[in-house]
This record gives sequence, C-alpha cells and structure tokens, in this order.
Amino acid sequence: MSKPLVRLHVSQPLSMGATITLPRESSHYLIEVMRMQAGDAIAVFDGANGEWEAMIDDPHRKQARLTAQRQLRPQETVPDLWLLFAPIKHGRIDFIVEKACELGVAHVKPVITQRTIVNRVPVDRLNANMVEAAEQCGRTALPSLAEPVQLDKLLANWPQDRTLLFCDETGGTPILEALQEKPRGTPAAILIGPEGGFTDTEREMIRAIPTALPLSLGPRILRADTAAVAAISLWQATQGDWA
Repeated sequence: MSKPLVRLHVSQPLSMGATITLPRESSHYLIEVMRMQAGDAIAVFDGANGEWEAMIDDPHRKQARLTAQRQLRPQETVPDLWLLFAPIKHGRIDFIVEKACELGVAHVKPVITQRTIVNRVPVDRLNANMVEAAEQCGRTALPSLAEPVQLDKLLANWPQDRTLLFCDETGGTPILEALQEKPRGTPAAILIGPEGGFTDTEREMIRAIPTALPLSLGPRILRADTAAVAAISLWQATQGDWA
C-alpha cells in the first residue's frame, strides 16, 4: 500500500480507531485545496504517538472528521539538543525556528540580551511555523518552544549536565574540532547572539558557566539565522542522528 501524500499535524492523541476532528483551516486545505473525499487516506501525527494513516469519514470543509487506521511509523527519538537564540527581525526569526525544526532540534528558547532589538516574540506564529515545517519534513516530534527568557536568568539556572555551545563572534575553538572531541549523547544547547553581538559583560557571564564551550564558526561573521543553521548542522553531523 502506498504512503498517503497529504500529511497533517493533529491535536488529538492518536491510537488505533481514534476519531480526529480537524480545525477549519486544515479542513479547508484538505477538502477545498487538495480535493480529497470520503474514503481517501492521509498521514497524521500528534507529536507523541508516531505517524498514522487516517481515513476521511466526513469531508466537511469546515470540520472534517477522520479515523486513525494504522500506524505508519513509530515516534522518533530526538537528539537532546536545544537552540537558544536572541530574537531577530520578522521573517528571519521565522526562518530560524523553521530550520531548527527541520534539522531535528528538541527545544527552542528565545533569549533576550542587551542588544536584542525585537521587543515582542510571536510565540504562536513561531509554533505554527514549526508545525508546518514538521508536516513537510516528516518529523513525528515537534520541538517545544519556550517563552523568552532574559540571558542572566537563563545562565543563573543553567543545568550542570548540559554543554553550552557558545557561538562567539570574537573567537573560540573551531566548532568541528570541538564537537568531534565531545562524547556522543551529551545533552547540549547552542547559543546564538543578537545582530549586534553579545556585550563584553554578557560574554564574561557566558564563559563563566562551567560547561560553556566558546566556539568559532569560521573566518566570516555570520548572520544570526545563518549561524544557527550552520551550528545545528555540524552538531547533528557529529553528535546527533546524522552521525
């Protein structure tokens, strides 16, 4: 049996025979855009119970109803990687969370620094971007997205068992060299600064964390969104589920 072509995230917990009621936007997409009918099958995932094939019972364009038929894939195992980043301008912040989801990050947390220029973080929109990215890239687990936190509060409560990969534009150990020397399976977090960089005071605070590892991302100064993608990719290639 061929795999369903349409794939959607749903809010109801999935199990054999579970009834799924889609919200208006998803129902409109399924019925009006994709022209699907009763008896057609799609793939669905809830972020916790893997991916399931579901059959359309009631193709209502405002509230379609489906039934879970069989599990297509079990829930994925997600590498224990956080992305911590200073919020940046509209569009580029969407790019960061979208790519973090596609690249397999487990947790995303915006961090407010002294040079952060964005005052409001659109958490709901960012969550929606990650859902859409997960639908397209085949993930069965959604990254968790935390509310923004001040950098000093984040560091004051830093977990002792988690490596803090500090991407420092002033220099540090070459990232690939540092990651190849770390034992696999170590919980880690990547910290990306604001467009204006960290202040000297912030840099000292970060480097004072016992598990902090200042890293260089190469000879060029990267934009925050580029730095996030580069650092996540290198971590996944050496420490995560690409290795």
